[in-house]
Amino acid sequence: MMPSNAIAVFDLGKTNSKLFVFGADGSVLSETRTKPVWVEYDGFRVLDDEALFEWMKTVLSVAVADHSVGHIIFSGHGCTFALVERGHLVHPILDYEQEPPQPLADRIDMLVPAFGETFSPRLPLGFNYGRHMLWLEAVKPDTLSRADAILPYPQFWSWKFSGRKVSEVSYVGCHSHLWAPLRGDFSSLVDRQSWREKMPAFEKAGTALGSWEVRSDEGRALSVIVHNGVHDSNSALYYYRSVGFQDFTLVSTGTWVVIFNSACPLEALDEHRDMLANVTVDGKPAPTIRFMGGREYDLASDGWNKPISLAALSRVIAKGVFALPSFAPGGPMPGLEGRFVGPQVEGEERAAAALLYVSLMTSLSLDLIQSNNAIVIDGGLVKTGLFAEILAQLRPAQPIFTSPTAEGSAFGAAALVFDMLGRMPFANETSQVAPLQLFGLEAYRDTWKALAEIDQPAVTQPRKEFHA
Repeated sequence: MMPSNAIAVFDLGKTNSKLFVFGADGSVLSETRTKPVWVEYDGFRVLDDEALFEWMKTVLSVAVADHSVGHIIFSGHGCTFALVERGHLVHPILDYEQEPPQPLADRIDMLVPAFGETFSPRLPLGFNYGRHMLWLEAVKPDTLSRADAILPYPQFWSWKFSGRKVSEVSYVGCHSHLWAPLRGDFSSLVDRQSWREKMPAFEKAGTALGSWEVRSDEGRALSVIVHNGVHDSNSALYYYRSVGFQDFTLVSTGTWVVIFNSACPLEALDEHRDMLANVTVDGKPAPTIRFMGGREYDLASDGWNKPISLAALSRVIAKGVFALPSFAPGGPMPGLEGRFVGPQVEGEERAAAALLYVSLMTSLSLDLIQSNNAIVIDGGLVKTGLFAEILAQLRPAQPIFTSPTAEGSAFGAAALVFDMLGRMPFANETSQVAPLQLFGLEAYRDTWKALAEIDQPAVTQPRKEFHA
């Protein structure tokens, strides 16, 4: 039986993993979620990949039965790798939120290539997954030597379902220390550590790699085509380009707020501000700035998960309550400890202060990435209710659009498969946001900048040359 054009997208985050099923017309037919399990293993915190694999197989079988799914693809966060030997993992997949011991961290950080080569800033924990590869190699050298393939996270799952080991440029190129975007090749670190031979051949995101067999309730074998996966934020960028946006800034929100502005010159990127060059699915540098905005919002709001009213925002501004950077590692204000100043607030007012904080951090990041074009906002922070409207008031010269879907990475992954099938079912359904008209917001922003000692964004001197 020929496979149908329904597509299953596994969107694999650190906190939540999701399955979206798209019909041939681009509509979302179903959505299922789980939380990945992280366990302790031999001094590391690692993914229980078997538990996640069992969930994925189960929900895929249901999707095939319910919606005649004929294709699957994987979108994943950008900080994780898998070491594979023949048909199994050499070592469990590391949780990126763990720091190597300090003396060892100092040694491995000396091996990292210069920013002018990789455009990957030196980030803490495993935000540069090449850093975690160096850590694992230092304490368990047999893991790298035994591996016959180093797989990016989405390609680990592509392999689990198709049996084929490949690489993909948007993931290898996303702040890993492993890619030199101006050269379009692996970085000097890969060759210095003799990892190149373990890097499988590249295939474009969305390429068909093989098939996975599902058994129907009647016992019939149903074949599902497996497609090469993609880095989640680059997938969202691909989606909005596919529906017609060209000169624009994408604010992709989830655990991370990842901001792409291809109009920003590479010379403006400041490695000390968590600015970097991502790489698009077509292999082109994509100037980026990021911070852990979703995580920071959860922490600063004390887990608030309901919409926030205009009245609560007004009360916070009137009381002079400020949340100041930073509530998570990395970002454009590194090394600062997140804190509140002003009267103590709880509940919705604390969440309002957290929302204003994330909005101001986003606007600061847009300044640093030299954004003066249209802005598209995608992802979970849209669900807070007024995030986009606050940004529209803070940046009145830029039209700001939001999407009816908060899942641009999943839609982008589906678009990659639809493209391979010669179909274009998605249309531009974004809508322009009206500014909020929140009294006192501009003065509140100026005070926030002064309290955070960031009256002006740092000016980065132009780079005279780039090292290939």
